[in-house]
Amino acid sequence: MKTIFSGIQPSGSLTLGNYIGALSQFPALQEENQCYFCIVDEHAITVPQDRLKLKKQIRSLAALYLAAGIDPDKSVLFIQSEVPAHTQLGWMIQSISYIGELERMTQFKDKSDGKDGVSAALLTYPPLMAADILLYNTDIVPVGDDQKQHLELTRNVAERFNNRFNNIFTVPDIQITKVGARIMSLQEPTKKMSKSDTNLKASIFILDEPKQIEKKIKSAVTDSEGVVRYDKENKPGVSNLLTIYSVATNKTIAESEQEFADSGYGDFKQAVADAVVNMLAPLQKRYYEWLESDELDEVLDKGAERAQAAANKTLRKAKKAMGLGRGK
Repeated sequence: MKTIFSGIQPSGSLTLGNYIGALSQFPALQEENQCYFCIVDEHAITVPQDRLKLKKQIRSLAALYLAAGIDPDKSVLFIQSEVPAHTQLGWMIQSISYIGELERMTQFKDKSDGKDGVSAALLTYPPLMAADILLYNTDIVPVGDDQKQHLELTRNVAERFNNRFNNIFTVPDIQITKVGARIMSLQEPTKKMSKSDTNLKASIFILDEPKQIEKKIKSAVTDSEGVVRYDKENKPGVSNLLTIYSVATNKTIAESEQEFADSGYGDFKQAVADAVVNMLAPLQKRYYEWLESDELDEVLDKGAERAQAAANKTLRKAKKAMGLGRGK
């Protein structure tokens, strides 16, 4: 049995890309693995957050995890800030991380470029991300390809710690979702669909109503050729919609192309919208049931206890290896 860790920030509403690239993959993983699913709220505060909105989003994300099929009897679902070992080990990992390698992180460059008063945490949160993963002796981390750089850093600092102190940490492998791992913006199909995009037409959110989904997909950028064909370089908009359709209907890209070989973009977009609505409808129903139930807090309480028990074992070993405290 392998150990799998995955964390999602409770900042903004999750998109269709988040669902296809992450949430939809999780239920199958828990059947044969020990899975830790974490709501990484401490990562969210690397940029300013509204206190009440953040609390609401944390709870909402927990309900989405469960609605997507996470079974609390098979997996550990918890909130990062409720397990203090994460920030403790994060500081320890930060002490063996180098400023140069942190400054090279693409997300730091993107989020800090041209801005005044950038939080120091925006630079140093990769060591906290490494701690999140290393605390649970994680074997595999399933991520979208935009997080690959951070996972490579995690592997590097784990090996650095093991070589410098003691062989404490498991060096995790990266698992990139092959199909639909990178769902693109509906308005700028050369860019990833993002929950922080200021253009609301660009992203489909998991909790969007059917009419919203239909309207967004019908306004998606395509091209003037009028042919439904997968060509990521020359037809990024149509290729993105084909990817979405193939995942939503569990068909291959080739099968989807064949289906719309004689169709115009209007009929094609309507079919994509219908497929997405049908895929998300059961998830949305379960989400609202979980959100309004007392059981949600019970799941999170139990998850925090189980995560803390596992994390504290690794933390004690790491502290002893570094010579911290009075541990024997």
